[in-house]
Amino acid sequence: MRSLPLFPLNTVLFPGMPLRLHIFEPRYLEMVNLCVDSKEPFGVVLIRKGVEALGNLAEPYKIGTTAQIAEVKPVSSDRMNILAIGGKRFKIHSIDREKPYLVGEVSEFPLEKDDLSQSEKLSDELLPWIETYLDLLSELRETDFDLSMVPKTPMLTAYLASVLLQVPLLEKQELLASGRMTEMLTNLHRMYRREVALLRNLLNNHIKRADEFLFPLN
Repeated sequence: MRSLPLFPLNTVLFPGMPLRLHIFEPRYLEMVNLCVDSKEPFGVVLIRKGVEALGNLAEPYKIGTTAQIAEVKPVSSDRMNILAIGGKRFKIHSIDREKPYLVGEVSEFPLEKDDLSQSEKLSDELLPWIETYLDLLSELRETDFDLSMVPKTPMLTAYLASVLLQVPLLEKQELLASGRMTEMLTNLHRMYRREVALLRNLLNNHIKRADEFLFPLN
């Protein structure tokens, strides 16, 4: 168990993934400066109830990810931009509200590697779905994705696949809270199959509407 400053946000941070934040509230300026001085991380947690800024301290979900500050760029005397990198998953056991920001008593919540061969198999099978999903997004939105960024290890594949999916935050939180590697990869398979089907349908309807506009029926 350890004490960890908490930053409730409308985002889900996964281990190894970057997070850019603009810090302007006095309470979080204090927290970030403390973390910079001590070279310690803070915890990123999805907001369960409340608001992200300029309000009462929000109620967070219990599973989050530590964020190690990698870069600080002052904007003014009371504003800064930071880059943080996701570290380890943690579970909140209790919350202290005595400081201007939340402080949690937390313990590490590692993803169990219950069956390495099965995890590797699921990871290998997931990669084509990720590529198909990104290809469809690129075609629909005329943007390019670098598929070379998709890693080959099951854990990094799972985390990056979770980040790339454009789904509601609650679904991402459920992925972050997975207990086992195979559970997370299995759920990612299900979600990618669903999202690929939705994108294909959306793209087909988009093409159909374009054809009807160009070649209207008499």
